[in-house]
Amino acid sequence: MEGEDFVPPPECPVFEPSWEEFQDPLGYIAKIRPIAEKSGICKIRPPADWQPPFAVEVDSFRFTPRIQRLNELEAETRVKLNYLDRIAKFWEIQGSSLKIPNIERRILDLFSLSKVVIEEGGFDIVSKERRWARVAQKLGYPTGKNIGSLLRSHYERIVYPFEVFHAGASLPQTKAKLYDGEEVDREYKPHSIPLRQSVQPSKMSSYGRRANRLQPDVSYVDSFVCRMCGRGDEDEKLLLCDGCDDNYHTFCLLPPLTEAPKGNWRCPKCVAEECKKPAEAFGFEQATREYTLQSFGEMADTYKADYFNMPVHMVPTELVEKEFWRLVSSIEEDVTVEYGADIHSKEFGSGFPMNNGKKNLSQEEADYARSGWNLNVMPVLEQSVLCHINADISGMKVPWLYVGMVFSAFCWHIEDHWSYSINYLHWGEPKTWYGVPSVAAERLEEVMKKLTPELFESQPDLLHQLVTIMNPNILMSHGVPVVRTNQCAGEFVITFPRAYHSGFNQGYNFAEAVNFCTADWLPAGRSCIEHYRRLRRYCVFSHEELTCKMAACPEKLDLNLAAATHREMFIIVQEERKLRKGLLERGITEAEREAFELLPDDERQCDNCKTTCFLSALACSNCPERLVCLYHTQDLCSCPTDKLYLRYRYTLDELFAMLHRLKVRAEVFDSWANRVKEALEQEEGNKIDLEVLKAEAAEKKFPDNELLQRLNTVLTDTQNCQQTSTDLLNKTQTRDWRRDSAPPEQLQALLEQGAGLPVDAPECELLKGLQEQGRWLGEVRQTLGPEGGEMTLAVLRNLMEVGCNVPQSVSVETAMAELQELLTIAERWEEKAQICLEQKHPLSTLEAIVNEAQLIPVKLPNILSLQGCLSRAKAWVTDLEEIQNGEHYPCLDDLEGLVAIGRDLPVRMEELRQLELQVASAHSWRDKASKTFLKKSSQHSLLQVREARGGKVNLSKPGVEKKAEKETEREDKENGGGRWGEDPMELDTALHSENCGKENVDSNHTTTGSTPQSVCVCGRAPRPPLLRCHLCKDWFHGGCVPFPSLLPSSSGLPTNPLCWWDWDSRFLCPRCQRSRRPRLETILALLVALQRLPVRLPEGEALQCLTERAITWQGRAKEALDTPEIQGALERLQELKQKQPHREGEEEDGKKGNCESLSLTTRTQLEELQLEGDLLEVSLDQTSTIHRVLQAALEPHRHTLRTLILVRDQETSSFSSIYCISLTPVVVKCTI
Repeated sequence: MEGEDFVPPPECPVFEPSWEEFQDPLGYIAKIRPIAEKSGICKIRPPADWQPPFAVEVDSFRFTPRIQRLNELEAETRVKLNYLDRIAKFWEIQGSSLKIPNIERRILDLFSLSKVVIEEGGFDIVSKERRWARVAQKLGYPTGKNIGSLLRSHYERIVYPFEVFHAGASLPQTKAKLYDGEEVDREYKPHSIPLRQSVQPSKMSSYGRRANRLQPDVSYVDSFVCRMCGRGDEDEKLLLCDGCDDNYHTFCLLPPLTEAPKGNWRCPKCVAEECKKPAEAFGFEQATREYTLQSFGEMADTYKADYFNMPVHMVPTELVEKEFWRLVSSIEEDVTVEYGADIHSKEFGSGFPMNNGKKNLSQEEADYARSGWNLNVMPVLEQSVLCHINADISGMKVPWLYVGMVFSAFCWHIEDHWSYSINYLHWGEPKTWYGVPSVAAERLEEVMKKLTPELFESQPDLLHQLVTIMNPNILMSHGVPVVRTNQCAGEFVITFPRAYHSGFNQGYNFAEAVNFCTADWLPAGRSCIEHYRRLRRYCVFSHEELTCKMAACPEKLDLNLAAATHREMFIIVQEERKLRKGLLERGITEAEREAFELLPDDERQCDNCKTTCFLSALACSNCPERLVCLYHTQDLCSCPTDKLYLRYRYTLDELFAMLHRLKVRAEVFDSWANRVKEALEQEEGNKIDLEVLKAEAAEKKFPDNELLQRLNTVLTDTQNCQQTSTDLLNKTQTRDWRRDSAPPEQLQALLEQGAGLPVDAPECELLKGLQEQGRWLGEVRQTLGPEGGEMTLAVLRNLMEVGCNVPQSVSVETAMAELQELLTIAERWEEKAQICLEQKHPLSTLEAIVNEAQLIPVKLPNILSLQGCLSRAKAWVTDLEEIQNGEHYPCLDDLEGLVAIGRDLPVRMEELRQLELQVASAHSWRDKASKTFLKKSSQHSLLQVREARGGKVNLSKPGVEKKAEKETEREDKENGGGRWGEDPMELDTALHSENCGKENVDSNHTTTGSTPQSVCVCGRAPRPPLLRCHLCKDWFHGGCVPFPSLLPSSSGLPTNPLCWWDWDSRFLCPRCQRSRRPRLETILALLVALQRLPVRLPEGEALQCLTERAITWQGRAKEALDTPEIQGALERLQELKQKQPHREGEEEDGKKGNCESLSLTTRTQLEELQLEGDLLEVSLDQTSTIHRVLQAALEPHRHTLRTLILVRDQETSSFSSIYCISLTPVVVKCTI
């Protein structure tokens, strides 16, 4: 069909069941079977509301697909490819590569050429009678272009040697032509799958093809002799075979060779041996990559979009279908796809919900898990035959999953045991199906064997391997009826027994399939076993075992299945009796019982036909490892007859007994008899049931029997009892239920008389009912009377429930009507109250409902609850008015408590809404203040940060300093006098750090106390680099807390690195700097927003105190900084900063220490201001100014600067390269 457009076959039947029809899956399939079976397949669209959820765990679902090469799937194309592989192999092992010629812009079909030449009589006749033009015409080439001579030339030099070689003849003496092809020809490469691999290169030396004179010395003269002519002359033209080391003259070969071939070369004998090797069976190979659903879908969608150059959802199904059949028929295009087929749902999970206890199902999922259309449920339905097989047969009873991509295909096949199959497409792009009805199954097999006999010679059971496809147009042209359909997501496709089907996927999709068998399948299943017996194919299960298992329990079968099983069992028993009779005629009389169902299948298979035995088998005592079915008793062994014995499961009598029980069950007699016995043996008889059973016996014409006679006797006695009870009831007079009922003593006496009857008559039941009426009416009178107890809804409902079970009368109906009226009124008010409790209503509405409900003489719980809610709502309003009318704004906690109480009340109050808005505004302000003050992941609360810190600030910790100094000295000694390498500048820095540490120790006033064992937030021992907090004087490690940056507060590098007073060396530990320290302007904005809130917040009051302290301090700081002394100092620092040299070499012998001198009073004032400013959680410009002045008045903090440089050097190498050059000299020179 290559080169021709694909013509779609007609559509298969499509059914759309109603909801009522959809409730019985197998019943609906049986209903449509007469129509659908004629097509082989059909499509079913469920009702629109039937949409089962997809239950596969998508994240954990992983699978390895199969690899499919499309042109190897099609039968005729595979034959051509096999032929090309063989001819390529033929030329390759002779040192030449096969190059396929191109004629009329398409490659030459060598297989078709060979076939047409053979049909025309062979090469000699075609050449002699000049039929090459006819050959060209049959191959589809145009006439008048001298194509015939081209075909002859190509055939003669490519195909003819191969055909003659396989025929075993000799080539005529013609002019030698070594086939090397033309430049325009296409070199053929065998397929890469294992069965199509080209011959492996020889393991011998690469010099093996050279003339003998180039070989090493050999001791045998025969090694230099041509095997064709027997001469050893012209040794330069001797070729050495790479396979057997024989020698041949190039001119002695057929055809002769003009020169030594390139590559490996083998002699004619080795070529014959290699080409006679049988081909391996064709099959799919597994991919090496494992996919998830997502990764496979991405691959599939990308592949389709790239192939058709358009979005996947825009590719028409007709275009995909035509392209698929073009690709599978092409020997030029080798398109490969992947198909996740036959994935076991038991291992990977079904797409349908399953009630297996592994997952808690919702109500919807549970409904779908029980649905008969769930593919996990359908095979085991009561009407299904497979439910009688105990084993979980994967693919038949347990569904298989299929993940497809575009062009992935399933080949022509029928189901195992010719069973039904059902396929459901969960989601994705459509799946295209082709079906052939069962009546044409043999015709399809004949056509495929006729068109591709080469495939069936190597694989007789090819159609059972699911690896071969054939174009439906070819089948239809040979008289095979084919139908098609596109299965969309959410649709079922049913295949019927022995209906061949195939198809392919339009794109990425997910499907699930399973087999099932109904009662009408049984004859087809038996025919399938006979078919398997002829093919010697293994069975999936024993058909006889399945039938006998159903026959053994006929009561579990419905009538239809029982009747079908009876017909099937009858044929099996008759055949078994005939076979066993044949054994007796041969003189085989020994037998033993065998429970075949307990044996593994491979231990009870016939050695000849591979059928799984169940009813019987023939065995030999001398050959215990073998057995055969009774159809192949002659093929067991050659031992004497007395050594043979029968192994049987049931005796013939037992089989006939099973057959009889089936017959009885099929005729429904057993069911009727069991119901009669049950009705007669029960303690309380039922006249209506007995009459129905009698009518059924008359309708079905059951024979007269003892059970029927007993039934008639009981019915006669019942009629007499009925008359007696009627007379007794007529004497009873009905009275007004409010006054009194019938005397209970009289009713008891009548009941005792009725108890003596053999069966309880209906009138006796009426007497019991009258007694129950009197008892119930007494309870009603007591409840509704003035002396009755508390009347509740439960009491009324209980009376109504009991009254419904009491036999009805006028009195009962009247009492029930009064109770119902009272109950309806009470329930109506109770419902109103419930609505008010669930939905908030105004206070006035609730008061009206409560007042009206108090008139009902029934205690109503919801009304009582509503009364309580009403009282609490009034009290809540009173409390709110008291709080709001107070002298001060209410606190947030009080308002939040009121909001919580008000929300729980089922009352709609406008005051509550306004209160909620106030509370929400307060929370919003608090959140904004928290974001302003608190650091990320801060351990302090907003209130803790804003409060003024009390207690004394730890100004010195000499023990820690000594510990740090000792640790520094110890590490210096361990490192050979220097921890920072051999750089003299770093060494000077280390020495200066040590001296500085000693100076700090001497400057402390308190020197007593034990040395601490740990410092810092980590609680470990002191180790350099250490830095002391500016406030608390605690020591901290360089890597545990963030240290200052050495850069000024403004961005960028310092203008002059030698102006240490501009360096930001002040360090505050996390315990001292607890907040972000916002600017004063930001805090003032928060205070303005706070003034608009009618709520008191502790955080707001703390913020006001903090603001007042900050403003007070700012005023004092401005006064101190505005003094002439400070102003002069600031101006001198600015001048010094501009005059200070920027490099070490430019520094003058000027200042080595402090740059400014302050009076003791001024310095003390500034230090106090600095300490107070550091304690404030507010950022103020005056703080940094005071710090600069104090820094300039002191000598550089060399130890602190050195530590900060080291920390920064550890954090970034770039900082070290930039600053260590400029900063380190400053520290070193300050120590001079």
